[in-house]
Amino acid sequence: MECKGTIHGMKWALLGVVLCCTSLDGIAQNVLSFEGKVADKSGKGIAGVVVNDGFNFTQTDGQGRWSLASDTTRSKFVSISTPATYVLSQREGLAGGFYVPVNALAKAGGRHDFILEPRKQVSDRFYYIAISDPQVRNEHDMKRWRQETVPDIKETIDSLKATREVVGMTLGDLVYDNMDLWEEYKASVKNTGATFFQCIGNHDFDQRYQDLHNMEAGTPVYGEMMYHRHFGPTDYSFNIGKAHVVTMKNLNYVGHRRYIECMTGDQLAWLEKDLSYVPKGSLVILNMHAAAWNRVPTGNNIRNAEDLKEVLKDYNVHVFCGHTHFLQNNEVAPNLYEHNVGAACGSWWAGWINQCGAPNGYMVVDVDGNRLKWRYKATRRDFSYQFRLYGKGEFAGQSSFVVANVWDWDSAWRVVWYQDGKLMGDMEQFVDVDAERLAEAGERARAVRTAHLFRAMPADGTKEIRVEVTNRFGQVSVQTIRL
Repeated sequence: MECKGTIHGMKWALLGVVLCCTSLDGIAQNVLSFEGKVADKSGKGIAGVVVNDGFNFTQTDGQGRWSLASDTTRSKFVSISTPATYVLSQREGLAGGFYVPVNALAKAGGRHDFILEPRKQVSDRFYYIAISDPQVRNEHDMKRWRQETVPDIKETIDSLKATREVVGMTLGDLVYDNMDLWEEYKASVKNTGATFFQCIGNHDFDQRYQDLHNMEAGTPVYGEMMYHRHFGPTDYSFNIGKAHVVTMKNLNYVGHRRYIECMTGDQLAWLEKDLSYVPKGSLVILNMHAAAWNRVPTGNNIRNAEDLKEVLKDYNVHVFCGHTHFLQNNEVAPNLYEHNVGAACGSWWAGWINQCGAPNGYMVVDVDGNRLKWRYKATRRDFSYQFRLYGKGEFAGQSSFVVANVWDWDSAWRVVWYQDGKLMGDMEQFVDVDAERLAEAGERARAVRTAHLFRAMPADGTKEIRVEVTNRFGQVSVQTIRL
């Protein structure tokens, strides 16, 4: 499986560096036999639990026993896919207990038992919070993250957890190349009231090294090692309600902040094996850092999106991703919807908005069986804040128009306008740079065009314009301006 394209930030080839997404087959191996049990606290084995080492899969037998022969030069963890009838293991709100490092397994004589707690009540309903790109570079960024975003997330979780379970997922770029901030970031997402999982982003690698699959077999150092140390495997899955949730690395990191957005052939094979244990037609939530199907612009999409789409074809899939610092919803196929979530840090903590004009924030998802309802939550604003309205002359290049930036828009939304109380119909969609982001960036070359802009030209003498937006779930937001 190849990943074609230039490395991010480079126009020349790196000689001697593995640029393609290939496995390390044929290179020296160190195969060890591991085994253990998946059981409840009473010691009773749990049958049918899926276990993997990043390459090989098995299921527990009738007594809950498992065994794997793992190449420890490639496999760094053995993990389980927690069944929906068992509680998601966590400590201080951080997901854990579902994996064991292979070096710890080796030291323990090759044996490890996973202990799960049965759910007292199994429900098909839960809330899912998807947060992209905290991307804290220094103490200034960390202060904003901890004083603005984290309290807002906690308030949201407090309002949700009384009725059902809340799962949090951070979609990569937890830090911004600063490995000294890992402990403080980790502390910031403890005890929120949700069980928090993580995904790796391109700024979460130790930039001194390439990622594991590009390094020499058996290397003691590699790009993901700090992420591994704090959060475990980069590719893993679990089950909750009727959903099968998968998180994956989709960056080929070659060191010094250079990378290609793609999945390796081994990773796609891993995903195919993981999904082989899931009934076709099931709801699959896939978390990854880089998007695959953005339309405006397309430059940061993973290179092998069509290969990923083929693996996902038999499932009802919602993909959650970040990386771009803008919000875009992509209806890829009837069974495949991608949510490129606006960044928590917006435009790298420079202000209060993303590159597309969407406010700093995160996505809140209501999962009910196989159905999802979602709404973007702007930091320090309530859920009714779903668009920004510009009056005549306030939006650069659109001097005759009233403009609405509807950041969570997709084709099922409706954006209509009223002129002095009279319904005028749908606003016209167009593509441009958001005016507030342009003012913040200082020049058009630094801003990103977006397609979730809408305009209407009021008649001369108009006194009031009201804009009403209705999302695909019938939720309505309204803003009014005087001209």
